[in-house]
Amino acid sequence: MSEPTQFASDADAMRYAVELAQRGIGRVEPNPAVGAVLIDEQRRLVAVGWHQQFGEAHAEINAFRDFERRHSDPIARAELLRSATLLVTLEPCCHHGKTPPCSESVVASGVRRVVVGLRDPSPHVDGGGLRQLEAAGLDVSSGLLEDEVRQLNAPFLMLVQNGRPWVHAKWAMTLDGRIATRTGSSKWISCEASRAIVHELRGRMDAVIVGSGTVHADDPLLTARPPGPRTPVRIVVDSRAELSLDSQLVHTAGDVPVMIATLDSVPAERTEALTAAGVEVLRLPASPALAEAADDCFTAAHVDLAGLLRELGQRVMTNVLVEGGGGLLGSLFDRQFVDEAHVFLAPKFCGGVNAVSPVGGLGVETIPQQSQLDPCVVTQVGQDVYLRGHVRRAL
Repeated sequence: MSEPTQFASDADAMRYAVELAQRGIGRVEPNPAVGAVLIDEQRRLVAVGWHQQFGEAHAEINAFRDFERRHSDPIARAELLRSATLLVTLEPCCHHGKTPPCSESVVASGVRRVVVGLRDPSPHVDGGGLRQLEAAGLDVSSGLLEDEVRQLNAPFLMLVQNGRPWVHAKWAMTLDGRIATRTGSSKWISCEASRAIVHELRGRMDAVIVGSGTVHADDPLLTARPPGPRTPVRIVVDSRAELSLDSQLVHTAGDVPVMIATLDSVPAERTEALTAAGVEVLRLPASPALAEAADDCFTAAHVDLAGLLRELGQRVMTNVLVEGGGGLLGSLFDRQFVDEAHVFLAPKFCGGVNAVSPVGGLGVETIPQQSQLDPCVVTQVGQDVYLRGHVRRAL
């Protein structure tokens, strides 16, 4: 994508800042993805920046550095900044963390006007950056393209406001809605291009989660190939702590972290060998919501999933990818814990009343009357169709 030279409106400039921010996804978490654009009085672009890596300079600082690279004359720079506007997707931070406060740098820069997309709800910011800019006499406004910025940083907002990671659900299915045949065969439903997208997804996650049934049936590795910017922890929801010592997960636990989330009632001697093999054992209570469930589809979901997500939130995990099976995905959908769906639809038929469907659990009583993906993005990927979007909460 070529860089624009001028914008028709502040909204167009902010939209470009959102596009810039997206370049940091997978690299900046648990920080938010932030983009910044500096424009002159005619809305001509004079500098850009985005948060590129956790622990490194934020978007505003990178924009000012870019401004200096593009404009070498310090006198001309000062004159241009006096009439410039900084558009930034998220409120500038006002605290000392891994980097100094961006709000102080904005004030010191000399810009006269700042337009912010979304106020940062983090306790250490929460309007403080805006107030500092206003106190310094800058013309400050916020809320421009707020919905777009909120969607961009939905995982960050989920972690800050709800204390849990953003849950991505992924599956590949046939045209008749099956993820495996009656014999359990599932390789391969999706095409190679679709599987490449899944590996890319894994590479920007903090964790990849599956149920014990999926591990038993497929013996997956659950790594990103090729590696992405993040190395996700591989988590098995395994209420009985039955993960085989001969599985690929256990064999590679020394290279890529593996965790099992099991019941706190499981005897310690059952997990000793897993611990010795390098697997972290997380003990959790049984889910009260599923205590009376008798259907076998809940086997992988007896562990309290709310407790698991809280624990991952305390570990500052921002994005987790759930890859099945149907019992685990169904339980997450029943609890309304699924935030985003990635579905690959292959032009194949499976058939059979005993073939496996992607989402088990209790399900809904009536068919929803509107799309539950908002927005619903549909893409042709090889011979498959890829549908993705945020999951609309049931009323």
